[in-house]
Formats: sequence, structure tokens, C-alpha cells
Amino acid sequence: MPYEIKKVFASLPQVERGVSKIIGGDPKGNNFLYTNGKCVILRNIDDHSRFVNCVRFSPDGNRFATASADGQIYIYDGKTGEKVCALGGSKAHDGGIYAISWSPDSTHLLSASGDKTSKIWDVNVNSVVSTFPMGSTVLDQQLGCLWQKDHLLSVSLSGYINYLDKNNPSKPLRVIKGHSKSIQCLTVHKNGGKSYIYSGSHDGHINYWDSETGENDSFAGKGHTNQVSRMTVDESGQLVSCSMDDTVRYTNLMLRDYSGQGVVKLDVQPKCVAVGPGGYTVVVCIGQIVLLKDQKKCFSIDNPGYEPEVVAVHPGGDTVAVGGADGNVRLYSILGTTLKDENKLLEAKGPVTDMAYSHDGAFLAVCDASKVVTVFSVADGYSENNVFYGHHAKIVCLAWSPDNEHFASGGMDMMVYVWTLSDPETRVKIQDAHRLHHVSSLAWLDEHTLVTTSHDASVKEWTVTY
Repeated sequence: MPYEIKKVFASLPQVERGVSKIIGGDPKGNNFLYTNGKCVILRNIDDHSRFVNCVRFSPDGNRFATASADGQIYIYDGKTGEKVCALGGSKAHDGGIYAISWSPDSTHLLSASGDKTSKIWDVNVNSVVSTFPMGSTVLDQQLGCLWQKDHLLSVSLSGYINYLDKNNPSKPLRVIKGHSKSIQCLTVHKNGGKSYIYSGSHDGHINYWDSETGENDSFAGKGHTNQVSRMTVDESGQLVSCSMDDTVRYTNLMLRDYSGQGVVKLDVQPKCVAVGPGGYTVVVCIGQIVLLKDQKKCFSIDNPGYEPEVVAVHPGGDTVAVGGADGNVRLYSILGTTLKDENKLLEAKGPVTDMAYSHDGAFLAVCDASKVVTVFSVADGYSENNVFYGHHAKIVCLAWSPDNEHFASGGMDMMVYVWTLSDPETRVKIQDAHRLHHVSSLAWLDEHTLVTTSHDASVKEWTVTY
């Protein structure tokens, strides 16, 4: 071969014109990538001993910093690529460092680490200005950070976003909380004159939200250890929740603390729970229907001959409706500590996915996998009152408005319909209510305020006008 390349002297990132940009580092921590505006450059760094997690140029382009799983932060000259210093000497953090962010004036650096702290560094004198201790649990590990004008933010493993306070490093100015996993169910309740939203997620967490401000937090103590499948509030103001951890929990909404609260262990995994007056709770499990009285299991129907999916208790407390995968709703009477099958079958248009009694007990609405809502009139012996069509995919949830004239349904088509009982053609259509995932649950705060949630882990409030 007449010739071969001997060496390539790669260009430095563009800093005088355009925006300098480091793309990232390789898993072994020996190389990093950057662009000069026209091509991508691979350059060797031998300083880090473990993964390089983050590389950031200073805003003025004169320096760049690298952060690694080895707990070190190195500062390099932005024009020559020569190492300037190692922040903190041998180690900047006691754990791996996952993110760094420069101050707008390029003199300070914010770092976030798995040692559950964030730090501010004065790069010019190589010293720590502030250390922010973020907690003591695994979920308090710091995975991200941002220095945006006067705001310093960090992100915890829990998903919480922390507003750091330079004047008081021991306590964040504000912590934004919420769900980081898909929300499966919600309910609403008035507590102390305020309306609160309660949401349960795939990872077993239950959060409560101030419906006016959106401020929220999770219950204290150890709660469910698996997906929260359904929630409701009983007459004594307790949140009753069932979970894939095979338990039903009763949590006082004034205390918002799991400690010392009632837990009922079930033999089979529960799917749905409903409550009635007199301390009754009915739980639908896989192949089983369970009746609880005052937080104690008192009766069960094993192998009922169909697969029960959802349950609703009439506001009067005497009748239980159970919807099955076979497309039928069966009625039971509560007699003391037993359930009696009334041998009455209500036919839906497909496998029953959810149902609810109107607040006045006059109607039972049933939605199914065949995209239909069927409303039955209780006073007329549960005769079919009306049928509602509109969804393009399986309907998964419904809820009655306090006015007993309207109800809402949410489906796999990501749409929410608000229906008028007396006229199926009069309806409010909320298209793409949750764009990323289907609507998983909904509830009414008042006659004109609807709350929806989804597997996108968000909670939304809607104002509905007719």
C-alpha cells in the first residue's frame, strides 16, 4: 500500500462560534465524545477509573468537567484538553457522581451523587462551598442536577425534584413530589374543609393531593408493597385500598400514616374493593368474593362459577353488584355476616370492566370491554334504562357526578366521555385526555370538576360545563 495514516490530531470543540457540546463518555471511562460542529470526535481520557456519567462544558467554554462512578470530578482546559485539577483532591464524593451542572458565570459547579448529597464547588480555588444532605435512604441518592440562573435543582432516586437552598443547605426550599410509576386508581374525599385526591400506583405508593394547589405527599410508614388496584373511602373517613400484595388496608385520612393501621391479609389476590354503610367491605379476588365486617373477614364465596372482576355496593348498603368476565352482573344481598345470591343476572355487552351506583342509588352504570356503557334502573327491577356508545376501545373506568344526572367514562382509546343520563346523544368528549397512556381511573370533586389519572403517572383536573 503506497501510504497509510499515521496519526490524526483531532480538532477541539467549537467554543468561539456556535455552542460547544460534549456528547458523553464510554462505559469504561477512557474516552469521551464531542462535536466541533461538523463531525464527532472521540478523545482519550485516562484519569477516571470507572464509568464516566456526565461531561459538561462551562458556559464560557474555557473549561469542561467530567464526573464518574469513581466519585471524582476532573476539570480540563476547554481549549487544550489538558487536566487542570481534581475537585476535592482524591475524591469529590463518597459515592458515584451522576450529574454536574455549571453556574451561569462558569465559576462554580453543582454535583449530584449516589452518596445522597449534592455539593457546590468553587472551581477557581478547588473547594466545597456547600454540601446538601438529602436523606439517608436508598431513594435519597441524587441522580441529576441543574443550575438555572438563581435556581439549583437536584433529582432524587425517588423521582422527587429538590429546590436547593444555598443559604440553608440542610433543608430544600421546596420538594416537588408525585408518582414515578403508572397510576392505577384514584378516589376523592373532603378532609378538614378541603377536597383531596388520593392516587395509588403500580409500585404500591399512595399519594394525596390538595385539589386546589396540587401540593402532594405520600403516606408515612410502610404501606403496600405491590400495585394498588383500587381505593375508596368508607363512612368513617378511612381510605380502604386493595393491592396485589394480597392485602386490604384501612388508613386514617386524618393521620395519613400506615403505622398501626388495619391490615387484612387475604388468601387470594384482590382486584377490586367497595364499601357500604355499617362497616361492610366487599372485595373481589381471583376466583373469590370476600365480605369484611369492621375490618375482619366474615364470609367468602369460593369458586363462584365465573370470574369476578369488579364490585359495587348500593348506597343503601343492602345490595352488592359483582361484574364478571363473562359479561354478566350478579346481585347479592348482605345479610348480617353473609352474602346471599339473589339469582338475578344483568347482561352487559361484553366482559365487565367497571361499574358504579349513582349517589342516590337509583341507577347502576356498567361499562365493558365491548366499548359500551349500560345503565340499569334500580327502581324498575334493574331493567335496562339506556345504552351509551362512543368509545373506540375498551372502557376501563366510570364514575357518577354528584348531580346523579351525568357520569364519566374513560377508555383505552385515551378518551373521556361525560354522558347525560336522560339523553345518550348529549355528551362531552375529551379527546386525548392523557396522550401517552389510556385513562386508568376517574372521580368527581364536584358537579363540574372531574379528576382523571393514567399510566402516564399524572393526575389531571377538568372543568366540565354542559
